[in-house]
Amino acid sequence: MATPAKTPFDYFTTGNTAFKDSFEKSMATMAEINAHSKKNLEAMIASATAAAKGAETVGARAMAFSKKSVEDQIAAAKALSGAKSIQEAIELQTGFAKTAFEALVGEANVISETMSASVKESLSPINERVTALVERIQAPR
Repeated sequence: MATPAKTPFDYFTTGNTAFKDSFEKSMATMAEINAHSKKNLEAMIASATAAAKGAETVGARAMAFSKKSVEDQIAAAKALSGAKSIQEAIELQTGFAKTAFEALVGEANVISETMSASVKESLSPINERVTALVERIQAPR
């Protein structure tokens, strides 16, 4: 605690010192807020980048699967058109349906895993910033 001012000069000096200290604390706080905001923005950019990458990966897989599926359907139709009997046609169609269903389930599982990993990767930078904020709030001053 400062000693009480006794002269006008003491008032001026004390006020000037208090103003200077307050200003310096305010500037330090603003610098800290700016640094925190910058890190938050960087985390948001990293999160958006990871999400876009995940969406691109899922989209590419879906397109590749669709292309392969069409190719498999064409091959199955050709095989079906060459069937010598109804029994053979039923067997070909049943085999194609089973194979197509298994491929669909397998691809759905892969896409689900890819999306899950993408969401986890997208949220990681934001979770780090939230953790940093909680630690900052809980830190003794």
